[in-house]
Amino acid sequence: MTSPWWRGAIIYQVYPRSFLDTDGDGIGDLAGIVEKMGYIASLGVDALWVSPFFKSPMKDYGYDVSDYRAVDPMFGQDSDADRLIEAAHDHGLKLIIDMVLAHSSDRHAWFEESRVSRDNSKADWYVWADPKPDGTPPNNWLSVFGGPAWQWESRRRQYYLRHFLKSQPNLNWHNPEVVRAMMGEVRFWLDRGVDGLRLDAITTMVHDQALRDNPPLPAGGQSDVAGTPDNPFTYQEHRHSRDRPEIMERFAELRSLVDRYPDRFLMGEIADVDTIAVSAKYTKGSGALHSCYNFQFTHEAFDRAHLTSVVSRTEHALEDGWITYAFGNHDVMRAVSRWRRLTPLASDDRALAKLLMACLFSLRGGACLYQGEELGLTEADIAFEDLRDPWGIEFWPRFKGRDGCRTPMPWQSDAPAGGFTEGTPWLPLAEDHRPLAVDRQEADAESPLNFCRRFLAWRKARPALLAGDIAILETTDPVFAFERSREDERLVCAFNIANAETTIEAGDWTPLPAPGIASTLRDGRLTLPPFGTFFGRVGDLSSAVSLLDKGIEKV
Repeated sequence: MTSPWWRGAIIYQVYPRSFLDTDGDGIGDLAGIVEKMGYIASLGVDALWVSPFFKSPMKDYGYDVSDYRAVDPMFGQDSDADRLIEAAHDHGLKLIIDMVLAHSSDRHAWFEESRVSRDNSKADWYVWADPKPDGTPPNNWLSVFGGPAWQWESRRRQYYLRHFLKSQPNLNWHNPEVVRAMMGEVRFWLDRGVDGLRLDAITTMVHDQALRDNPPLPAGGQSDVAGTPDNPFTYQEHRHSRDRPEIMERFAELRSLVDRYPDRFLMGEIADVDTIAVSAKYTKGSGALHSCYNFQFTHEAFDRAHLTSVVSRTEHALEDGWITYAFGNHDVMRAVSRWRRLTPLASDDRALAKLLMACLFSLRGGACLYQGEELGLTEADIAFEDLRDPWGIEFWPRFKGRDGCRTPMPWQSDAPAGGFTEGTPWLPLAEDHRPLAVDRQEADAESPLNFCRRFLAWRKARPALLAGDIAILETTDPVFAFERSREDERLVCAFNIANAETTIEAGDWTPLPAPGIASTLRDGRLTLPPFGTFFGRVGDLSSAVSLLDKGIEKV
């Protein structure tokens, strides 16, 4: 059977504010994405995911939607969305848009009506609760962005639920009218021709109607939140505020709608919970999401043991589900900078960038490549006075927020603002990104950019990498290795997760010419240079360790 397009797809994520500005206001726009669609297609990716471009007061830079059907004027006109869809399809790409289903902006017309009184037509469209007798919030739920997850509204004399900023009230998905309305917003974009939806903060979509307190985590435990160990949010088990059982009913309704359109795709973002188990649960069966992606590989530097653990536990949990891996996105420190923490020696960032892409693109599942990762961009150092991210401003200086991964895309090394804009960019261009600009890398055959193109072209000819099974190999540090197999093709993939040469015992392997840093296989031993990779054909399946036969335990 032919696999659906999203199985094994490489998805390129664009953060539109920082991609390309065509009107000189310092903010990227949809016309800029259209202009660079040929560049995106040249990478060899299968789909394009565009972060929110809907009308918004931009308190959380588009993840606070005030009109799901309108393009925000800073990104262009409504017709630019149609041109975006058309341009993607003309270049053979699927288009995925970011839908924020769990909450809206407090400037949305629904909330502006809901907050006025307790008896209007939208009174129950958001999550409202009376205060405790002492005036405090109804329970102990906390916001990711600091403080209680409840905001007081004096006109109703009630609190409303907000898991993030106070300007992001949660919709009440227990209300059938809200379900119908939000399905209408989804239908609007499916009718416009988008191929998929990336569902933001999907675990917060449904709340516990009894509003029970969340229990504390065991002493010393912290939940899965990037970069904010001092945030009290990390001390709770978010049992009642996230991942409620009722959410599967909402997914079934959403999937039923999406299945009326051919070849469409639903991908959920999973965070702040047991992300592997929840990703598996949300993708099992015909009434679930098609895929999930989570933050297992985006919060920290990782070594062979971590890679092995995450991939093994994911495969053990998935069954018929599907995962989409990512090493970076618009919410986390750039992967090259995170990985440097594991390298005691001066890091070759070009070699490291290539290793990261080769590993990401070789795992079983889909993969998201965040804009600039193909260039090997590092985390930008943003001065406090230049910060825009409310999360970073709140937790400065221990946590600097997300602006460091959101700086403008460098297109031309010697141009003002790196060719991103003719005006003043909304975030400053990182000067150390100029040598990594697209024009420099286009002219360098050995650049990370050209490696990305070669590797994805090579990958498309390897059925085992596109949709094959995976089995982790037993290796010694620092080499992470696995086998991919499909029908008669069996490949071994090995990655030296270290900035130093290493040698391991090889199996019955025959080297396969592939893009990457050359390794040497001689007399049954494989020598990999710093951040080196190896791809080969396998002769004996017994060299692989079956994940299920091994009985890997959840940790």
